[in-house]
Amino acid sequence: MSRIQRVRDNLRRAYDSGRESVRVARAERERERAEPDVEFVPPPPPDPADNQSTNSRDDAEVPHPLRIAAAWSWRLIVVGVVGWALLRFVGIISIVMIPLAIALLLSALLAPAVGWLLRLRLPRSLATFLVLICGLAAVAGTLTLVVNQFVDGLPKLTDNASAGIRQIQQWARTGPLHLSDAQVDQAIDQLQQWVNANTSSLTSTGISTAATLAEILAGALLVLFATFFFLRDGRKIWRFIVRLFPVNARWSLSDAGDASWVTLGAYVRATVLVAFIDATGIGLALVILDVPFPFPLAALVFLGAFIPIAGASISGAVAVLVALVDRGWVIALFVLGAVIAVQQLEGHILQPLIMGRAVAIHPLVVIVGIASGVVVAGVIGALVAVPLIAVLNTAVRRLARRVPEVPPDAVVVTAQQPA
Repeated sequence: MSRIQRVRDNLRRAYDSGRESVRVARAERERERAEPDVEFVPPPPPDPADNQSTNSRDDAEVPHPLRIAAAWSWRLIVVGVVGWALLRFVGIISIVMIPLAIALLLSALLAPAVGWLLRLRLPRSLATFLVLICGLAAVAGTLTLVVNQFVDGLPKLTDNASAGIRQIQQWARTGPLHLSDAQVDQAIDQLQQWVNANTSSLTSTGISTAATLAEILAGALLVLFATFFFLRDGRKIWRFIVRLFPVNARWSLSDAGDASWVTLGAYVRATVLVAFIDATGIGLALVILDVPFPFPLAALVFLGAFIPIAGASISGAVAVLVALVDRGWVIALFVLGAVIAVQQLEGHILQPLIMGRAVAIHPLVVIVGIASGVVVAGVIGALVAVPLIAVLNTAVRRLARRVPEVPPDAVVVTAQQPA
């Protein structure tokens, strides 16, 4: 019995000790609640006059704003040098980068068609092959129709152009200029001399163009193969690139890449739709006004719409010029009115409605981007500049966010608060 009594006493002491510790902890919490909150006053910022960041007395003599400006300046110089070196590298391998950029645009355009075939349970390789074949057939058929119409109507357009030149000569003699026959003939002779003097340069340009035919063919083949593999293995390629970065940056980089791809696809599809509407509207106006080459000019408007602002203006000017040469200035004014109406419809209704806020870019940024693209890579640079700016805009916005979005299939574990 004594042993049982000792065990009972030990249990009683342990129980009393536990109750006492709980009682003490509860009293401590109540005392902390009863005490008034003490406002935390952060320490004052360091005084620039202390010059604690300087390494020598000479630095201490330099004003603080000037030191900050110098620090920003050399960092900006480093960034500029790196950017310049990157542009030079891209220029060196432009024969590869330009086809890859075009392949990315085509992949963003054709990706929904591949996804639709995949939902029909077709193999990915077969779905990609069928989409590429249908796209090539559509492009080849369109080019064939454009070339045939151009060849059929070229003699008539040449005759009308000659008649228009004769009318201009007659107007120069009888119009407000009152030029004599000798002055008109002298102007024609000067134009002929300029053509003869630049014949060699024009011929060399043609020869160089023929010499680059192999490069154009190689670029087309690279675009075809790159588009096929981007459509088939684009997700795998992107995951491989993401794995090259540190682990802490992979999720943010993957999220920014996915958002940028969505933006690129939305931009390309919206641009194609807007270009098709522009080409249809101007093409119908040319058919109604009986202007020659309606389909080739509509195709030119369609291609020009891929270069914002500048492309639509240039293609519309070509349509007005053809109407002026073939039908006179009255029909040309009607065509000009149709072109302006379609451009106003595009700028105020189609672009805001179809593009949406996902790819909204300020017009000044668009103009500067197109100009920079022309300087760097010519027409291809103007074509790629705006989608590149849209993609970079989305990527930078995603990377600048502090907290990334949680994937829908992620499991979030939180700690429960004590009762």
